[in-house]
Amino acid sequence: MKKLTFLLVFLTIFTVSAQDRYTKGMEKAFQLWESGQTGEASNLFERIATAEPDNWLPYYYASQINTVISFGEKDEKKLTVQLEKAKEFLDVAKAISPDNPEILIQEALINTAWIAFDGATYGMTMSQKNVQLYQKALELAPENPRVVLSKAEWDMGAARYFGKDTAPYCKDVEKALELFATFKSETPFYPSWGKERAEEVLTSCK
Repeated sequence: MKKLTFLLVFLTIFTVSAQDRYTKGMEKAFQLWESGQTGEASNLFERIATAEPDNWLPYYYASQINTVISFGEKDEKKLTVQLEKAKEFLDVAKAISPDNPEILIQEALINTAWIAFDGATYGMTMSQKNVQLYQKALELAPENPRVVLSKAEWDMGAARYFGKDTAPYCKDVEKALELFATFKSETPFYPSWGKERAEEVLTSCK
């Protein structure tokens, strides 16, 4: 009985210690990212992911960093390395957490980075993929504010490209802002970005 009690106590301490290391590691990675040290942040997220093989979030953020820094990149070789790395991280996250709307949005963002770099080469195929990704994300999580906002922004971009009115999608941005006010997740470090972006987009609607 004493051995069992000792084992339970040991496992509890080990679990708490592992969770504490995870929390501190994630907080440090976000601090590095916020201070502009994107390479260091990506590397730290990758190390955390190695220690947390069943957790999709470190892979998701490693993918997101490599995607965000790709926008505006003019060097095709550098861009390719970044976006291929982003896709590799995201594929692991997707394997851990299938049918995850946050991961679908991130996949669409990778496609958008390719389109932004060379619309003539990637626009046709990647655009169609994004339509499908956003639609699936919306079906899975119609009350997720990032899903609603991201789809609305994509639809606005498509409307501008074809010379159509973007006003019909402004109501979706308004809905996203309403959802940001109430959306909560019990999962630590769950994605929370988007509210400020929604406010910016809505300002352009008026």
